[in-house]
Amino acid sequence: MVEGTAAEPPILVSACLLGVACNHLGRASASDAVIELSRTRRVVPVCPETMGGLPTPRPAAEIQADGRVTTSDGVDVTDRYERGARATVELALAVGAREAVLKERSPSCGCHQVYNGSFSRTRMPGEGVTARALRQAGVEVRSEEDVSDI
Repeated sequence: MVEGTAAEPPILVSACLLGVACNHLGRASASDAVIELSRTRRVVPVCPETMGGLPTPRPAAEIQADGRVTTSDGVDVTDRYERGARATVELALAVGAREAVLKERSPSCGCHQVYNGSFSRTRMPGEGVTARALRQAGVEVRSEEDVSDI
């Protein structure tokens, strides 16, 4: 039972963090803290990659130095990531969400870090396509690692 008030706006949450098998490997990235948050706050699950038309599972993708998002075999999937980001922003506006909890290091949802585009699992400061779009739309974005701040 959700204890939040009806007037409290929902929080967008990366669906994989809630246990939905939608990450690029076709698995979940469940977070106990995010699942606990969903027990006390109204959440709206989102997967920007699938909303952008990408399949599950799908090839790993990373943001390149020029801002494009490519798979490890060089396929440019930037348009799918941008489409998913737009759809996620539209959903946030439609439901009145002012906050989002997104999967860190994802090329879509990373809030503080993303992988550097070399497919070597090397992290760098940065944000994913959807995280940036939500911030630009005025939605406060956190990662699952920041859930205790809510």
